[in-house]
Amino acid sequence: MPLKNRLLAAAAGFTIVFTHAAVQGTQQPAAPPAGQTPAPQTPAPPVPPAGRGQGRGRGPATFPAQQRTLAEPAVLERGRSLYAASCSACHGADLRGGQLGGPNLLRSQLVLNDQHGELILPVVRGSRAERGMPPLPIPDDDVVAIAEFIHSVAATSRGQGAPPPSDAAPPNIVVGDATAGQAYFSAKCSTCHSATGDLQGIATRIGDPKALQNIWVSGGLAGGRGRGSGGAPRRPITVAVTDPSGQKVEGRLLRIDDFIVTLALQDGTVRSFRRDGDRLKVDIQDPHAPHRALLATYTDQDIHDVTAYLVTLK
Repeated sequence: MPLKNRLLAAAAGFTIVFTHAAVQGTQQPAAPPAGQTPAPQTPAPPVPPAGRGQGRGRGPATFPAQQRTLAEPAVLERGRSLYAASCSACHGADLRGGQLGGPNLLRSQLVLNDQHGELILPVVRGSRAERGMPPLPIPDDDVVAIAEFIHSVAATSRGQGAPPPSDAAPPNIVVGDATAGQAYFSAKCSTCHSATGDLQGIATRIGDPKALQNIWVSGGLAGGRGRGSGGAPRRPITVAVTDPSGQKVEGRLLRIDDFIVTLALQDGTVRSFRRDGDRLKVDIQDPHAPHRALLATYTDQDIHDVTAYLVTLK
């Protein structure tokens, strides 16, 4: 998928979260001696099994993949080595899919249902077709070790299908040519934006280059809940409606279709006008339209270059 499509999907905030409730076992209290009244029972807090992961930083996780009892450290270490040698090319070093097209194992229903390799082994053997995976000549105990390693990684995920935590520094996305980015900015963006005006110090206000890239590509729509780049209010879409007599009403556009246009006036009043052919003149000013128009023209390299330029505007 091209970079600009991935960025827009991220900016729109599409998130899929699968939540599963864990069922904790309970023990029956011992019967009191004859003639005595049973003492009130205070439920003990659930004790997480060894090796359970953490869910989104809010205590013990509740995903089924994180309730499984993990193998011994020696088995997990052997499985890690075997996975790196035999599986990572297809499924990725982080289990989320590799260059050869293997599926994301952290979201695999088969992996989630597997306990200790009993479902994974037939796939490796080729006796169960799984997205065209070829059979691999790996001993059974090695396959089990690999399965145990996969489960140990899934148990550390912050959410089902999310990447496991890592101490590694995030990848540097500033890989473009800042000079080329400045030239592109001057040619395509300077009619609305200025490096010494609205964008002055933007790299300080938005210190994360990835967030900065998401915001400029989306035209500020990645700011969240009415906020634009650097936390500034988003510029609204405005509309001017002129009736046949020449009377003009301007305001923030709330709705428009083939039959009606609705706008909010500066004093908070909401007005609607019926659209009947060309009887009304409707002029819409959408400050985000130029960014949408750029989607058809700029390349991934343009995105990298402009981002490299914007991070210099401190």
